[in-house]
Amino acid sequence: MSTHPSLRIPAVLLALALAAAACAPPAPAPASTPAALPAGSGSVQQPARWGMVIHGGAGTISRQQMTPEREAAYRAGLERALRAGYAVLQRGGPSLDAVQAAINVMEDDSLFNAGKGAVLNAEGNAELDAAIMNGATLAAGSVAGIHRTKNPINLARAVMEKSPHVMMVGDGAELFGRQQGIEQVDPGYFITEPRRRSWERQRAADSARARGTGTAMAEPAWSVPDERKFGTVGAVALDQAGNLAAGTSTGGTQMKRYGRVGDAPIIGAGTYANNRSCAVSATGTGEYFIRNTVAHSICALVEYARLPLAQAADSIVMRQLVAQNGDGGVIAMDRQGNWAWPFNTSGMYRGHIDAAGRVEIQIFKQ
Repeated sequence: MSTHPSLRIPAVLLALALAAAACAPPAPAPASTPAALPAGSGSVQQPARWGMVIHGGAGTISRQQMTPEREAAYRAGLERALRAGYAVLQRGGPSLDAVQAAINVMEDDSLFNAGKGAVLNAEGNAELDAAIMNGATLAAGSVAGIHRTKNPINLARAVMEKSPHVMMVGDGAELFGRQQGIEQVDPGYFITEPRRRSWERQRAADSARARGTGTAMAEPAWSVPDERKFGTVGAVALDQAGNLAAGTSTGGTQMKRYGRVGDAPIIGAGTYANNRSCAVSATGTGEYFIRNTVAHSICALVEYARLPLAQAADSIVMRQLVAQNGDGGVIAMDRQGNWAWPFNTSGMYRGHIDAAGRVEIQIFKQ
């Protein structure tokens, strides 16, 4: 079978990237942001480039089906998350803390499919995944199949910093979390009434299809029309010391079975950060993001092919994934403070905040 012409160059570049990756340590970060130059020095100080980008999931999100009230609620939730991360960065805190703070806000907001308000699996339970990565050291931690940890991103960070491992799953991960003092809750905490109704509608639709009695429903199988098809939250940040970090948290896909795990907790697929290139958090059909190691592929194109961040992200999300019918999007930031948020769906909840505190929030395609 011949390779599609639009995919040949990225494939070759990625092969070269993988060959070089093993012997290429992350670049050291500058010790601090350069101080402002004195007046009359003959030089112009460049503006600070640190900041943060977040997402709250991608999918079928249309203006026609989004009420003004619901849009305002999403925008407010995204801004709260951005402000929480910005508060860390502004005081000179590390990008890891900023990413964790922003994701905590979205995990606690029932509008998003992460933490409280996560979609339900085939058994009617919330089953949560998360990952976090330090671009300065390549340290990473992830968890999957979580049912009791209030903020899965906190447990992922504990795996990274308090264990010799990268990934833990299920009951073992939560036992580790209890030993580390990570907050636990009753599994019912995560389940909201809209998610329960959504699950019940989809279960009825699946039953009708299995019986061959038709699929027509008065309401969509999802809790609200603007939530089809994905839900994940994520953040990438560049701090004042020049270090990158990325994190992702999700409840996965509604009605998932058999302990299914998507791309969010897979380092290199849904989450990746490296000071030599960029930080990426993804949202979409996880199986495609895993097969294409999307997050790492974007960073490899930046590091080894020297592509600008936006071009690298577009190459993977808008060409490689589209050619395979893989849908979703990413947020990305490089160590120069450049950022991108390409997506190939009708919308993606997303926001950016810069060093001056200026906020940009978007939901729909422009």
